[in-house]
Amino acid sequence: MTVRDKLYIGGAWVAPSDPDLMLDILSPHDQSVLGRVAQAAPADVDAAVAAARKAFDHGRWPRTRPEERQEVIRRYEALRAARADEIAAAISAENGSAGWFTKAGQPFLARQVGAYLKAAEEFGWEEVLEPSDPSVAFDTIVRREAIGVVAAVIPWNSPFSAATAKLVPALLAGNCVVLKVSPENSLSMMLLADLWHAAGLPAGVLSILPAERATSEYLISHPDVDKIAFTGSTRAGRRIASIAGGHLKRVSLELGGKSAALILDDADVDAAAQSLRFGSLGNNGEACILQTRILAPRSRYEEVVTALQHMIESLKVGDPTAPDTFIGPMIRPDQQQRVIDYINTGVAEGARLVTGGPQVPEGLEKGNYVTPTLFANVENSMRIAREEIFGPVLVVIAYDDEDDAVRIANDSEYGLSGGIWSADPERALAVARRLRTGTVTLNGSPISFDGPFGGYKASGIGREYGKVGLTGYVEHKSITRPRQPQTASEV
Repeated sequence: MTVRDKLYIGGAWVAPSDPDLMLDILSPHDQSVLGRVAQAAPADVDAAVAAARKAFDHGRWPRTRPEERQEVIRRYEALRAARADEIAAAISAENGSAGWFTKAGQPFLARQVGAYLKAAEEFGWEEVLEPSDPSVAFDTIVRREAIGVVAAVIPWNSPFSAATAKLVPALLAGNCVVLKVSPENSLSMMLLADLWHAAGLPAGVLSILPAERATSEYLISHPDVDKIAFTGSTRAGRRIASIAGGHLKRVSLELGGKSAALILDDADVDAAAQSLRFGSLGNNGEACILQTRILAPRSRYEEVVTALQHMIESLKVGDPTAPDTFIGPMIRPDQQQRVIDYINTGVAEGARLVTGGPQVPEGLEKGNYVTPTLFANVENSMRIAREEIFGPVLVVIAYDDEDDAVRIANDSEYGLSGGIWSADPERALAVARRLRTGTVTLNGSPISFDGPFGGYKASGIGREYGKVGLTGYVEHKSITRPRQPQTASEV
């Protein structure tokens, strides 16, 4: 059993303010104790924010050249890649995520970092704008500078990816960061702290604190925090936005989703169903970007339902460390019960239970397991079609024609992602342009880390990944000056 009794504050491992605030990390598979990890209290937040404030106001990190910061990020990524298998195993143990998912996620982490580095290399950290009016007698210098102290708060479902999406752009821009992680991820996030420490960040630049929700709210309300970057539920995002508004803090929110997969009438249904193994059920169904509303044409409705049924029933549910497991347990018993309650709600609403159900899979009663479930004859007004379930539950909704499919897809408070399947790439692209959602994948394409990622409507504010994501961690300053006389070489 691993014991981590210190917190990573300001670049050093220090004793927590409350040494009795230790948490047992339980396996979602069988409830065995994986380890014990110190948890942060408000006093530890004060120490972390003070270290970040000092490092930003008086330290060298915000004043280093962008190339120097990029080199630290490259060192971190090399260290992470060297321990990829260890990281994958740690996340599977804590989260119950199947091994195929956590292992496949490691190259994606490299692509995340690589896209941010490319954006930083091409970023106009300082540039001189040509005046739109040649008669104007001044130049404008535009500087992109770090915002200050960033409070980054991430969820438990994909901790390394969520941490990367915030830490890397914040640090590339020269900010100092306090990363608040979920208690459930305490072990893997202490491993993350080890990696950043070895990469050589200056003192004070980074703290990583596992803590409960009350301590998280204390952090985002802290007067010395300049920006909040949050990934999590829409309900929590609304609360954070209200706090940020009261203090006029910069804020970015990546929130929930109830995304639609549109299978058009010319699509290869079997190929779409197999692709949706990953796009709808990846990470045990515990991901905000998953396409859990499947929209099928009435003319092929039962064909789509049958293909999805066969796909779901082919998936092995069980020990996340087993090589043939596709779906592991929910992270906590309360999350398991939440998903089961939604399955019961679907039955009560009159949806047709095609496969699965509220029963726990046989032989897996010790863990937080849910039977993967498919509902048909679903109306878009039902709760199982409108609310984010965060588990392996899919619904199939019939549509009349393409316009009807777009209407149903857009009839949601969310707008995070979506997918379209069609034999005609141009048709798929035309439909994608009509969806009110932040990311659309065509025929199972993966999400790009070079383009922006984030949501419309209740799915959030702001964007992550690539150049647009980097822009979210800078302030823009304009400096005007009398136009400089041209030199002989410029004439």
